[in-house]
Order: sequence, then C-alpha cells, then structure tokens
Amino acid sequence: MDLVVFWTVAPVSVGAAVLMLLQRSAVYAALFLILNQFTLAVFFVLLDAHFLAAVQVIVYAGAIMVLFLFVIMFLGVDRREALVEPIPGQRWLAIGLGLLLVAGVVVAIGLGVGLGSAPGPPAGGDNIRAVARVLFTSYVFPFEVTSILLIVAAVAAMVLARRKARDLPDLEEEPAVRPEPEREVVP
Repeated sequence: MDLVVFWTVAPVSVGAAVLMLLQRSAVYAALFLILNQFTLAVFFVLLDAHFLAAVQVIVYAGAIMVLFLFVIMFLGVDRREALVEPIPGQRWLAIGLGLLLVAGVVVAIGLGVGLGSAPGPPAGGDNIRAVARVLFTSYVFPFEVTSILLIVAAVAAMVLARRKARDLPDLEEEPAVRPEPEREVVP
C-alpha cells in the first residue's frame, strides 16, 4: 500500500514543484508550493514520522504559506512590472549564487554531513521527545537562526507595505463632491 501511495503522490509532488517554478503569477506559484508541502506531509506519513507530517501541514502549509499569500495579495506583487533590471547583472548573480547553492548541497550530501549524528526514534516510540531533544540540543543554533530570519522577513514585509501605503495619495484630501467642468455653449 505504501508503494501505491508513494507512486501516486510522487508525480503530483514533482509536477507541483515544476509548475511552481514556471508560474508567472506569484499567487499561483504560492498555491503550487502549498500543494507541494502537502505532498511532503504524505511522504512523512509514509516514513512513520507523523509528528513531522502534522508540523508540515499545520506550520508550513497552514500558517506560513497563508501569511505569504496574504503578503503577496496585500502588496499587489501579482501585477506586471517593467522587465528592466534595477541592478545591472542581477540575474546573472542570482543564477551564479543558485548554482553555488546547488553545488554546496551536492557536496554536503556527498560528504554525508550530519547524516549519522541524529539519533533514530527511541525504542519506546516517543518520537516527539526525541525530536525535541535533538532540536533543542544539537540543532538549537539553526533553530534560533531560522526564527530570526522569519522575524526579519515579517518586519521587511511590513516595511514594504508601509512604504507602498505612504506613496499612495491620501483619500481624505480629495473633495467629496467634484465640481462639474463648465460647458461651452455653442450658438
């Protein structure tokens, strides 16, 4: 049964990831990312990591992605913008940094960084305590860095929203009733 579920969900996961990358609309890309996160939760269930599956759905697909969708819709990121790069060479720098990131991940996987250090589930099956012990002892620094990055992202979204709101004309300054323009009388 696990193989049937895997081979049913795996193409959906890969398809959602590819469609997310190819979307021009930021809202649709975020929706495909939510679909991909749900499929990851199914994979966690198949691996008997029920706690991680619940966290994947509740925290990532539920809370964080809804926040992303709210920010995308609030800021109007979905509108078409000019295709002129504000910083010269920005696209090539992003491609180079992306390739460097992929190379770093490949090297890390090849070297097996951290694969043998995390303990498996305890014999008693108390998986939540094992996750908490590893998270708050061995991985406390990455956990705190992630929380700081999320706070910085939320503050940045608020600053961007405030700047957009400040640039808009104030509705209270416009008169409630606009005078009609004078019409020329033609004899």
